[in-house]
Amino acid sequence: MISLSAFIGLRYSRAKQKNRFISFISLSSLIGIMLGVAVLIIGVSAMNGFERELRERILSVIPHGEIEAAKGPFYHWPDVVRQVENDPQVIAAAPYINVTGLLQKGNTMKGVALRAIEPEREDKVTNMSRYISDQGWQRLSEPGQNLVLGKGIANKLGLKVNDNVTLLLPNLAKGNKLAAPKRVNFTLVGILEMGGQLDHSLGFMSLATGESLTEGVNGVAFKTDDVMDAVTITRRVAFDSGLLVYIKPWVFTQGNVYQDIQLVKALMYVILFLVVAVACFNIVSTLVMAVNEKKGDIAILQTMGASHALLRNVFIVQGLLNGIVGAALGVILGLGVALNLTEIFNLVEQILGRKVLSSEIYFIDFMPSMVEPLDVVIIAVVAVIMSLLATLYPAWRATQVKPAQQLGHG
Repeated sequence: MISLSAFIGLRYSRAKQKNRFISFISLSSLIGIMLGVAVLIIGVSAMNGFERELRERILSVIPHGEIEAAKGPFYHWPDVVRQVENDPQVIAAAPYINVTGLLQKGNTMKGVALRAIEPEREDKVTNMSRYISDQGWQRLSEPGQNLVLGKGIANKLGLKVNDNVTLLLPNLAKGNKLAAPKRVNFTLVGILEMGGQLDHSLGFMSLATGESLTEGVNGVAFKTDDVMDAVTITRRVAFDSGLLVYIKPWVFTQGNVYQDIQLVKALMYVILFLVVAVACFNIVSTLVMAVNEKKGDIAILQTMGASHALLRNVFIVQGLLNGIVGAALGVILGLGVALNLTEIFNLVEQILGRKVLSSEIYFIDFMPSMVEPLDVVIIAVVAVIMSLLATLYPAWRATQVKPAQQLGHG
């Protein structure tokens, strides 16, 4: 019975419709499903790409967690570092000093958030060194006042490697009154280039230099074995330290980016599945009109002994074919674009003559894409299931045709 239903349903699908409007509605439903599936695959792949870049770029160069002294520096910071590393979920820890000031080159000035670190320890916590040119990371430990700056800062000040630049720091005189700022000359030994926001705001100096300019180490950064549980681990580390500290897991500093990606991804599923649903409603319209047009054929089949199940399956097959073909074409189109999304986006930027994703605003300056096979399967299967559900009412209508009325009327 199933093979007979499939045979008749496929014949109806291939047959030239007498009513061109039915053909138009049928084609529009197929195109709607195809576009819905394709756009959903492209959109989800882009969100997967952003999530991957967030993990591989941002979360690889920022600590998973930090504790900062609430009052004064950590006077015995080696002990604090050892205590942090004693936590079973902490892989490594490193001291740092936050230094905020103004960089001056000629008449150009730029505010920066500098970080004084020990390169050897910091390498165990982050992968920042892989984004720094000209051996700048290693040169930070050399004698002298050395500095590594983000590419955006260097470009703003017109700096190149081995150029000199002046750092202006606030200077509190007696009575907490501001005096003339401290002026410290530095040599640029490397440039940080990640292609994102950090290029425009971050710089590094050696811990020894930072200690000479400030009261001392004011924070300890660390890497955990579970980046998604960083909040719990950071709170535990802070509590176990017994010190009055601020807790700064990555979720507090960069979590808004991750949450935005998840929110957009969820909304994209909802919105684009609604697009597919609208296309599936066209299947309902197509099949209802097809049933009305084929009432005579249905009556003849009934007089020949066709059961209600057979008649239902005929129109289920006819409608389901649109869903399967639309989903298949959508997968092909979606994969074709998603696998080449970065190149296509770069071409669009070249045509427009400007950067759509500016590194001054976004954490990356290109459109990433990562196709997850499971996402593609889920999207295609859901589209086919929605198409199947759309056929149920018209298929039921086909079983309500009265042979005596139809043949008598004929």
